[in-house]
Amino acid sequence: MALKIGELLVKAQIITEQQLEEVLDHQKQSGGRIGEHLLRLEYVTEEDILDCLSQQFGVPSINLSQFDIDESIIRLIPADVARKYQFIPVSKTGATLTVAMSDPTNVFAMDDITFITGYRVEPVVASEEALREAIDKYFGTTHAIELKKILDDISTVDESSLEVLEEEEDLDTADLESSAEEAPVVRLVNIILTDALKRGASDIHIEPYEKHFRVRFRVDGVLYEIMNPPLKLKDAIVSRIKILAKLDIAEKRLPQDGRIKIKMKHQGKPKELDYRVSTLPTLHGEKIVLRLLDKDNLMLDMTKLGFEKHSLKWFEEAIFSPYGMVLVTGPTGSGKTNTLYSALSRINTPETNIMTAEDPVEFQLVGINQVQMKENIGLNFAAALRSFLRQDPNIVLVGEIRDFETAEIAIKAALTGHLVLSTLHTNDAPSTINRLMNMGIEPFLVATSVNLIVAQRLIRRICQKCKEPEDVPVQALLNVGFSEAEAPKIQLFKGRGCELCNQRGYKGRVGLFEVMKVTEDVRELILSGASAVELRRKALEEGMISLRYSGLQKIREGVTTIEEVVRESVL
Repeated sequence: MALKIGELLVKAQIITEQQLEEVLDHQKQSGGRIGEHLLRLEYVTEEDILDCLSQQFGVPSINLSQFDIDESIIRLIPADVARKYQFIPVSKTGATLTVAMSDPTNVFAMDDITFITGYRVEPVVASEEALREAIDKYFGTTHAIELKKILDDISTVDESSLEVLEEEEDLDTADLESSAEEAPVVRLVNIILTDALKRGASDIHIEPYEKHFRVRFRVDGVLYEIMNPPLKLKDAIVSRIKILAKLDIAEKRLPQDGRIKIKMKHQGKPKELDYRVSTLPTLHGEKIVLRLLDKDNLMLDMTKLGFEKHSLKWFEEAIFSPYGMVLVTGPTGSGKTNTLYSALSRINTPETNIMTAEDPVEFQLVGINQVQMKENIGLNFAAALRSFLRQDPNIVLVGEIRDFETAEIAIKAALTGHLVLSTLHTNDAPSTINRLMNMGIEPFLVATSVNLIVAQRLIRRICQKCKEPEDVPVQALLNVGFSEAEAPKIQLFKGRGCELCNQRGYKGRVGLFEVMKVTEDVRELILSGASAVELRRKALEEGMISLRYSGLQKIREGVTTIEEVVRESVL
């Protein structure tokens, strides 16, 4: 396409043949795109290039440097897709999304955009230089620049600030020697581990593909592509992480789980971090996911988790009850563990014997007896629960109720004078009752043992540094659940994007909570075999706040946006 632009400029008599040859010579010597050299030598202007592109492709042109794109339009497209195809959305009219591209003939890009957004795509042409600048402006620094920075840092990073802590036996000497020979790989892995902490990531995804290799961080629940290390380093990076996690580097056919413990200096203070490591054989090599377990991020103050006032009151009453069952439900990564640990921290006293069965134990809590499950030797939730009941417990936490056996023992424990806390995977609080009965538990056992059910989700908070008012049509507020009387009075906010939030507009997360108290009326419905819909209706009558209503309250308070609430809740 570069040569065609040059020829078009010559035909339009904007540059001469001699100037084109000179520019091509510059390009051969220093690389880059022909447009960059034309602009640098001042043979053409941005408008000249745009006119030629517009003639070449037969579509309108746009000067992105003079165009301010609304953030709600930018959010329609993931950053990695925009960078992959070198395009940026600029406006939306009805069901049509106008997209600036350097190559409007790329039907694969337009098909992908249509699939992701659901809008019909109308292309306009923009120069590659302007597109790169716009993508950097609206989506943050490009991955190539990020990778270059980190690879440059490899030569200057002070590795003495990071130390891998050994918990049991020393690593094999041969493995240590072989990994020490690959100093750049060791440094790169150290940079990835420490950079995840600096960015506030909860997970690191290291993924091999046929022709590229990428590293992604999950920040506030959303995955972002951080770098693309050279494909030739794939095996070395994977082996280095497996060595640190004490995994078998020769075994590449089976999944493996391990743990890395490191000590480093962060903001001038010594800090210990745990990484839970999971490897999985994929088509083009082993994918590794590391879950960052940072004790400083563990929020044990229940008043700051996001509970509404009377929901928190119900929850505290339930966990201070001498017996019965309290269930916390939600998908993976919705903060269930944090809520349970907060509850345990609240009720942990020297007079109380608290025992937990977890898979895995994510954080070590002082004064609580925590047991790690080991399925390969028969130590599962059911086996641990049986043993707990012979250990004179007051409070028992079961990491997850996965089967009939675990559910049966947990309910019996709740009925024999113990407080039982556990988690389940259900969409909302009322459907948890039906889930237990579908496992095979009798309705009268469910009705008499369960005291309270909490359903929860995590949504992103608006960044407080770049928070600003946002005008949204009243109809949008009505659509999400606000009343006609209230909708016109609501002031919405959004994050403009700043250095603190990496131009994302969000910083940190808060919970949406649906707390269902099992009252006498609800118990009667359970005994009569009521459906989840009937249970929900009764619970709402008795004061339960739904996940959506919890989200609306956060919008009222200026904590989050409509998009976040809609993403994690339904009316």
